[in-house]
Amino acid sequence: MTDDPPVVVKIGGAKAVDPAGAVGDVAHLVANGRSVVVVHGGSTVVDETIERLGMEPEYVESASGVTGRFTDADTMEAFTMAMAGKLNTELTALFRSAGVDAVGLSGVDGGLLSGPRKSAIRVVEDGKRKIKRGEHSGRIESVDTGLLAGLLADGYTPVVSPPMAGEEGDGEVTPVNTDADRAAAAVAGALDAELVLLTDVAGVYADPDDPETLIESAATPAELAAVEEAAEGFMGKKVLAATEALEGGSPRVVVADANVRDPIVAALGGSGTTIERSALGDEVEDAAGRSGSDDGGETA
Repeated sequence: MTDDPPVVVKIGGAKAVDPAGAVGDVAHLVANGRSVVVVHGGSTVVDETIERLGMEPEYVESASGVTGRFTDADTMEAFTMAMAGKLNTELTALFRSAGVDAVGLSGVDGGLLSGPRKSAIRVVEDGKRKIKRGEHSGRIESVDTGLLAGLLADGYTPVVSPPMAGEEGDGEVTPVNTDADRAAAAVAGALDAELVLLTDVAGVYADPDDPETLIESAATPAELAAVEEAAEGFMGKKVLAATEALEGGSPRVVVADANVRDPIVAALGGSGTTIERSALGDEVEDAAGRSGSDDGGETA
């Protein structure tokens, strides 16, 4: 093993994200002694699975303005089929084909990712705030770092996907949806690992419609505020995940393009948008206060 901190790599689940470059990079890093944990999303395949089952994907806007998937009981069944059953298995096979001793895990396995289930969420519909019930999502409050550390020490590379272990009030545990970016953030924070969020754009743009306005770094609270203001749509949740990772203990987070050559190595070398832990300023001492968002699940 190297003296470098572990790295958590989140591979986006949108159709525009090609995992091939990330697979090759993880193989390179692991072969050179770097500890890597992979977390993946799967929004496109989940939607396709839902549609094949004759249902319509449903997305809602939270009270805080973030768009997320609404996961009722039927959607949760399709979600688990697509994420843990199909995508996690296929991605684990890709890594093993590349020489990586990968182990596929959902957040339910070993209680890897756990927290309370949310059965209702606050949403905004037609400009009005409402309570929408029947939700199957959760907020991660615990990461089993012992499980991950044990696998890494034995030379394995964990490949992690939602669902997480949702804890009901009566002590029952059920699989529930959780956002894959924020799952990666929770893992990175718990392991004090660097986090690379791979997506289908080069990073955060000051003008979301102009790739020439890439924000390369944020190392102060003012610079982080500018990144948060510029982040729109799906990028807003990635920046939220970045701050959660930094609050949890990650030294830096990079939002970068999955589709360039050597995407992880490039991100760790300075491409994309790098957010340093120093960007939290005094807030780094008050991490617990910002983790209670009531946003719905999303698997980008």
